Parts: sequence; structure tokens; C-alpha cells
Amino acid sequence: MARGETIQTKVHYRGADEDFIVFVDDVDDFNKWKTDPSVPLSHFVSTFKVFTTQGGVQGPLDTAPNSTLDNEFGTHVDDEVIKAILQKGSVQEVEAPERLGFRNESQGPRGGHY
Repeated sequence: MARGETIQTKVHYRGADEDFIVFVDDVDDFNKWKTDPSVPLSHFVSTFKVFTTQGGVQGPLDTAPNSTLDNEFGTHVDDEVIKAILQKGSVQEVEAPERLGFRNESQGPRGGHY
């Protein structure tokens, strides 16, 4: 059974040594924020975590260590770093792959019907 196929929006910023990724849920609010910074980040940022990747926008993601953020942005304060990435980065929309599997595996291979 396939499920979970969605469009995933992320903002990619290429740093000096690593690439940084921030996930965005609401692209419309993100675009409003670009011209009106009074729009709260919580209205459109998916998670207040910054991810790094060395494989470009499609590479495997790791949570960015504070030392890496300090080296690149001069701070590791989430709001400040996220704002910098959102302002300087480029928007990437990708189709998140569908997931295969059962909704509740505790019910067995046929959803509890044997």
C-alpha cells in the first residue's frame, strides 16, 4: 500500500564548507515573510533545526553541529541562522517519495484480518 507522497519544500544555502537546509511547510507565508519580516517563522518553518549535507540538496542530511553553525554564520542561535539561510538560500521543491508498508504493523500483515 503506497501512502505519504507529498511535495517537500526546503531552502538550500551553500556555505563555505557545507550545504545547509531548512524545511518550509507553507511557501505562501515564506514568500510573505520575505517582504514582511513581521510574519512569524513558526507560521512556515517546518522544524527549527538546521541540517547540513555535503552531497548538495539531495545528499543525506545531518543535524548541524553548533560549531559548524558558529563557523559559517558567527552564531548558532536557531532563529538567526534560519533567517540567514532563508534570506540567502534558494528554494527547492521536491516530490517526497511515497512510503510502502502497513499503517499499523501490530495488526499483522493484513491489518488484523486473518
